Amino acid sequence: MLQRHIPTYVARGNGRSYGDAGIGAGVTLDMRRFDRMKGFDETSGLLTVEAGVLLADLIDRFLPRGFFPAVVPGTRFVTIGGMIAADVHGKNHHWVGGFGDHVEALKLMFPSGQTVRCSRDENSDLFKATIGGMGLTGTIVEATIRLIKVETGWMGQNTVRAENILSAVQLLTANEGASYAVAWVDCLSKGNALGRSLVYLGEHVSLDALQERKPGAPIYPNTRGRGIAVPLDAPGFLLNRHSIRAFNALRYARARTKDELVTWQSYFFPLDGLDQWNRLYGRRGFLQYQFVLPHQTASRVLPEIMGEIATSGNPSFLAVLKTLGKGGGQLSFPMPGVTLALDFPISDSIFSLLDRLDRLVVEGGGRLYLAKDARQRPETFEAGYPNLSIFRQQRRAIGAEGRLASMLSKRIAV
Repeated sequence: MLQRHIPTYVARGNGRSYGDAGIGAGVTLDMRRFDRMKGFDETSGLLTVEAGVLLADLIDRFLPRGFFPAVVPGTRFVTIGGMIAADVHGKNHHWVGGFGDHVEALKLMFPSGQTVRCSRDENSDLFKATIGGMGLTGTIVEATIRLIKVETGWMGQNTVRAENILSAVQLLTANEGASYAVAWVDCLSKGNALGRSLVYLGEHVSLDALQERKPGAPIYPNTRGRGIAVPLDAPGFLLNRHSIRAFNALRYARARTKDELVTWQSYFFPLDGLDQWNRLYGRRGFLQYQFVLPHQTASRVLPEIMGEIATSGNPSFLAVLKTLGKGGGQLSFPMPGVTLALDFPISDSIFSLLDRLDRLVVEGGGRLYLAKDARQRPETFEAGYPNLSIFRQQRRAIGAEGRLASMLSKRIAV
């Protein structure tokens, strides 16, 4: 096997991580040709696929048959192997956990070329280390995952306004009975409106409800394709605190509490409708920053973080708030608490702001999401992941230390 002759490497899926997790410290293995779907049991919903299968292709194949992934991230252009390695979470983590909670088994290849099967009953410690392990315990070759039954490709979306960030958290917590819940946050509002939000609650729509509310609509709407493409890098002045503040104010003012039917794509993957949307940030690009805080400290620390952002001169064009449950792997990002994901245009002062936010997150007992990290320091990482020593022992036991390494793992000293 080629891996035996590569000194240092890591596997890479479709390259949708926002940081350097999928860039090998030596060599990067492209897994996209491992794209076969190998077996499906309609009774159990168990699907066996190779690690390079795209989520988009999986949905295209199985949604018309009445099945949908139990958990999806914010884009469908990711591989199944990458979703497992990052233990991605969706808008329903409070209800069903992360993607790793719906992985029944996986096939893992060590640097030696040896292949092992892992599950909760077989090589269970290795299984827990691989879920959320960012590809550092071996190359995920194949996985068996569980899909859920759905009757249509439509979602019932209920929109609720929240006057500030704490009201948004309260609304999300009060609606934990909803299958899906997420909030858009205005990061530039101040005073009593600090972090005002729009909360979106979602449910899969039954066939009877669809026929009653939208007669004649296709049961599974065809929404293939990557949408309209941004043709060029936007000029630097387009996204600034003034333009974003105006956009946010308009979006919040126009929103009304309502219950509507939307397609699965518009609810789960709104940014996929705008191909190469990152070009809106101009040639300097952007950085995504995502953290989670435990419930005990969130009400205190979140307003501090929002205040830092609002006064820093560094606008966040997109901010998404969710509640999370317990993580499933040794390095899984989720913990019972509240997570906020932020997009920042790159600027000369952005990194000093993020250093300040790091300190607030660590002091609040939180941590940063490795799949979206491009700059945190080892001490920030170690403070947030209490199972790190167990994970390192697991890597040494299988001979991964010194062989499986990404730019991320080198930077944070995994």
